[in-house]
Amino acid sequence: MGEERERRTGNRRVIANLNMFGTTQLHFRNPGVVAWWSAAFPGAGHILLQKYFRGFLLFIWEMVVNSRSNLNLSMVYSFNGKFELAKEVLDLRWMALYAPVYLFAIYDSYRTCVDMNKMTFLARHEKAPLRAFLIGPFEINYLDKRKPWIALVWSLLAPGMGQLYAHRIVNALFATVTWIVFVYYSNAYVALYYTLIGQFEQAGAVLDWEWFMFIPSTYFFTAYDAYVNTVESNTLFDMEMRNYLRDAYGNASALPSLKP
Repeated sequence: MGEERERRTGNRRVIANLNMFGTTQLHFRNPGVVAWWSAAFPGAGHILLQKYFRGFLLFIWEMVVNSRSNLNLSMVYSFNGKFELAKEVLDLRWMALYAPVYLFAIYDSYRTCVDMNKMTFLARHEKAPLRAFLIGPFEINYLDKRKPWIALVWSLLAPGMGQLYAHRIVNALFATVTWIVFVYYSNAYVALYYTLIGQFEQAGAVLDWEWFMFIPSTYFFTAYDAYVNTVESNTLFDMEMRNYLRDAYGNASALPSLKP
């Protein structure tokens, strides 16, 4: 009876889940950093927390409502001191929808991060078994050591590739698709080409600032996300190995004999 009660009440929380699309895990995060990324781009903080459905929904909402309200274009005019133009292009009907959800994204990511830190502490204390290897019909996933700086470099070269290196397929797909959309509609690479050949006026003329303003925050976010995920995956590998060695060789009688 006591063993049955322990079985029912033990391991209420798992620290990680391995699947063909990647590894979803609990780990400690700074709520202020998560909230800051939500302020930089709504949905980014939730993606850091691996609350993907909520994060992607807010991310797409930001793209749609921001572009419809002309907020980015208004910001560009404001930065250049053209305040009358900034007020003229801003659509207040869409802005009225934008502000409450923007503030909610910051608040909810902070609150969720605080709660998930508590869950992380409890999950680590319970020491639930970790799965270290998974093989499926389309993909193989396993815990191993990867270099965070390599994930960072690949993400800086091509957003989404750092997540792919860390085997975060969902993050990689979303980062790659959004990067293609932002670069295509902003004409960023065309503007870069004209800049490299010295035609700066032409570069400024072809650049769509409404879409270009999405690029800096998403570019650096994907790099940060790839780096952090790789670091935490390495931590998870160490944790699984430590738990395995503890369970297999935790007492002297369980140690393998060294005698020939």
